[in-house]
Amino acid sequence: QVQLVESGGGLVQPGGSLRLSCAASGASGISFRIYRMGWYRQGPGKERELVARITRDGNTYHTDSVKDRFTISRDNARKMVYLQMNSLKPEDTAVYYCNADIPGTSTTFRGQGTQVTVSS
Repeated sequence: QVQLVESGGGLVQPGGSLRLSCAASGASGISFRIYRMGWYRQGPGKERELVARITRDGNTYHTDSVKDRFTISRDNARKMVYLQMNSLKPEDTAVYYCNADIPGTSTTFRGQGTQVTVSS
């Protein structure tokens, strides 16, 4: 089992920045570094969508709507994953979830989420 706890959400004005953090614990017998880590979000009345993902090798993916504004990173030593969000827009308002999975398997874990609200 892997427990994921997100933090860093809040209320920010359009054009502002936030950094989300995800702390991982557990995963007894399995190193954190083997997990592919990702951030998902679900806005009001919308389906959950993948925002960004980072593999065990550090390869990243960002969905088109956040490219050049958001950056995902990981610190394997600290078992942390981050999402730096710049130039925030009202349409970025959502609950953001941290996710851990192992590609090719059914193993996946998700945190409880952190609310991000972009509003003036």
